[in-house]
Amino acid sequence: MSEALRKMLKEGNTPQHTGITPHVGVLTLHFQLYGCEDLKAKRKVFTSLRAVWGKEPDLAVAETADLEALDCATWTIAALGTSSQLITQRLDQIEKAIEERIDAAILDVHREIL
Repeated sequence: MSEALRKMLKEGNTPQHTGITPHVGVLTLHFQLYGCEDLKAKRKVFTSLRAVWGKEPDLAVAETADLEALDCATWTIAALGTSSQLITQRLDQIEKAIEERIDAAILDVHREIL
């Protein structure tokens, strides 16, 4: 604990909350894959998904299910923002870009704004 914080607590002054509440959106995509003979080939299909969107500061990208399956994959993208409207727009943009960039059919899309 810093000296400044100890002094504030001792004096009874607590830091004030700024009132900014972050919003979180979760986009889960279930893909159907064809022609993947091993996990290395499966990972290659999704290399750009992690490389492009995994480096965005407001996003977290991970394969969340079907890790060992060769014919399907489930990926989840979590977005952080200041409003649910902005997050919805961001997830729309990401979903469209993934459809254009990833060579796999999207079977199911699930969204949730927290």
